[in-house]
Amino acid sequence: MPMKKVSAWRTRVFQSWFRLSRPMTLGVRGLVSDEDGQIVLVRHTYVEGWYLPGGGVEKGETVIEALRRELAEEAGVELTATPSLMGIFSNHRAFPNDHVLLYRVSASGWRPCQTDCAGEVAEISWVEPDRLPEGVTAATARRLQEWLSASPPDPFW
Repeated sequence: MPMKKVSAWRTRVFQSWFRLSRPMTLGVRGLVSDEDGQIVLVRHTYVEGWYLPGGGVEKGETVIEALRRELAEEAGVELTATPSLMGIFSNHRAFPNDHVLLYRVSASGWRPCQTDCAGEVAEISWVEPDRLPEGVTAATARRLQEWLSASPPDPFW
C-alpha cells in the first residue's frame, strides 16, 4: 500500500478513536520566532503539509504544559518564559468539537533543546514568515498572515 494511503488511513483511525474517547478535543500550537524573525514550522510523517508545532492536550495536562511538551518534542524549543495567547480557534472543519489555542513565543522566550519526535516529525524548518514553503497548510498560512498584518483572526482554524 502506498505511504500516502497508509498515512490517510492511520489519520482516520486516530480521529475515530479520539471522537469516541474524547467528546471534546483541545490542541495547542506555537508561533515561535528566533532573533532573525524567522518562525519554526514542522512537517509530520503521518500527514502532508507544513504546520506550526503543537498537538493535543493530554488528560490532566494544562495547556501550557502541553505547549511546553509539544514544542520540545516537535521543534527542539524549550520555553523559558510564559507565552502569550494569540487566540482560541474552532477546528470543526477537521474534527467536530475540536479547539486549538495558538500561543506566541518570542525569541526571548525560548532556548534550543533536544527534540524527541520519535518518528513523528519528518522535518523542522526555520523560515521567513512572509516566504512560506510550498505545502504550508491553509490554517498555518492564515494564522501567519493575520499575525503579520495585525488583522482580526478568523475564529476557525
